[in-house]
Amino acid sequence: QAQVVESGGGLVQAGGSLRLSCVASRTIFSRTYMAWYRQAPGKQRELVADITTTDITDYADSVKGRFTISRDNAKNTVYLQMNSMKPEDTAVYYCHERVSATVYYWGQGTQVTVSS
Repeated sequence: QAQVVESGGGLVQAGGSLRLSCVASRTIFSRTYMAWYRQAPGKQRELVADITTTDITDYADSVKGRFTISRDNAKNTVYLQMNSMKPEDTAVYYCHERVSATVYYWGQGTQVTVSS
């Protein structure tokens, strides 16, 4: 059974919105750091947004003001709300759960495509 599973990707027009979800299992979710990364074709994987156990959030400059990360500890779920999307947001989005410095998990990724 996968540790983290993403969902919610798809095709959206520029200016539209999508919400990604990531469900984590087998950990005390409220005690884990969660993040969303993305990787576009031919580019390195980059951090999009993260959220700490105390709900402190941070964002890549390219998504500030457009994307919002949040978590629901009761559902072991982290979300990424993406608004005002741009074609350059097209990428595979990965959920990352970090339990400790040496224990972390990646999801399988979900494709997000923004058409112009």
